[in-house]
Amino acid sequence: MNVDYIVCVAVFAIGLYAVMVKKNLIKIVVGLSLMDYAVQYFLIATGYVQGGSPPIEVLPDITSETVVMVDPLPQALVLTSIVIGLSVTALALSIAIVLYRHYGTLDITEIRGLRE
Repeated sequence: MNVDYIVCVAVFAIGLYAVMVKKNLIKIVVGLSLMDYAVQYFLIATGYVQGGSPPIEVLPDITSETVVMVDPLPQALVLTSIVIGLSVTALALSIAIVLYRHYGTLDITEIRGLRE
């Protein structure tokens, strides 16, 4: 098995642990970001071809041998995912700031308790 996939699963598991177990909103946002980075890394790892050339090179003559290229679609998806992930992280942090100003804490158990 490829080591890249193992790293993706490990980073995703760390992020999932932070989201599920931690009580601090900032740690939860960091966990969400880690999960996002793991998915991006997985997409890049699936599109990588050992010994492949970049997809922006000029194609050789048709009569020459076959050229192996890296798949450009995962790269385009990851560029879009980076922008979306940054926007989601910024929104989540701004919501955390508003909650801290309103309740004076970042602990989600205390914020839930105040709501009841």
